[in-house]
Amino acid sequence: MKLYRLEKSQKLPITIEEGWAFFSNPENLKIITPDYMGFDILDSENSRMYSGQIIKYNVSPILNINMKWVTEISHVKENSFFVDEQRFGPYRFWHHKHIFKKINGGIEAIDILDYAVPFGFLGRFFHPVLIKPKLEEIFGYRKRKLEEIFGKL
Repeated sequence: MKLYRLEKSQKLPITIEEGWAFFSNPENLKIITPDYMGFDILDSENSRMYSGQIIKYNVSPILNINMKWVTEISHVKENSFFVDEQRFGPYRFWHHKHIFKKINGGIEAIDILDYAVPFGFLGRFFHPVLIKPKLEEIFGYRKRKLEEIFGKL
């Protein structure tokens, strides 16, 4: 299995507590996901994020194909980081670390995504022309939306 990594970082002029409150609320993921992806949370508890929490979504990540996505919050350290891992969904493997650091004037929000694509050779063939550009586009949208909400640092 070939693993790929995508790393993104963004500086925002907010406190670590404000950042944590926003990013650790699954409902806010819809706000920072492009509308065309049809992202909808199907099932999530209205409680503080915790290790073992299961979140179910509907999403259309590629070619407008609607699919269910189930993630588990596997690790949480409040105001510091959390990890979501796919249990069922479009990827063969998905491990997404969200890290938050205090910096001068705000926070740095860091995403480290390790993932593997499905369909063996065919998936690896389409990765550079379809999957990676789509992920870059989604994270680019997220960056612009967060700047719109919180401003730039």
